[in-house]
Amino acid sequence: MNKDLSAYKTISEVVKILGLKSKKGNSIPTHTIRFWEKEFKQIKPIILTGNRRYYDKHNIELLKKIHFLLKDQGMTLNGVKKILNNNQTLKLDETLNKSIKTENLKNKIVKISNILKSLKK
Repeated sequence: MNKDLSAYKTISEVVKILGLKSKKGNSIPTHTIRFWEKEFKQIKPIILTGNRRYYDKHNIELLKKIHFLLKDQGMTLNGVKKILNNNQTLKLDETLNKSIKTENLKNKIVKISNILKSLKK
């Protein structure tokens, strides 16, 4: 049985949605989400007994933006804070994220092939 898309998600479910992985690959890196909660005041999960965190759709979208800007775009924490504090609208969906990654990859391949061509000469 799957949860409704509008249902609150646990921190483990949010980690899976974001695709976060630990360096060793043996645990779910929930500490990353908790760290981002401290750094970005806009993230406000519901915390119930036993310190269990539950995230609504709005918080998950914020976390997706933060993840995209930090990990995919290589921004700093301060840079992301400025964007979020300015309330700039930032429409990021999974298709856009993948197309940006693909475009970056294509650019890198072109640069590498140009370097290889110049080395062969």
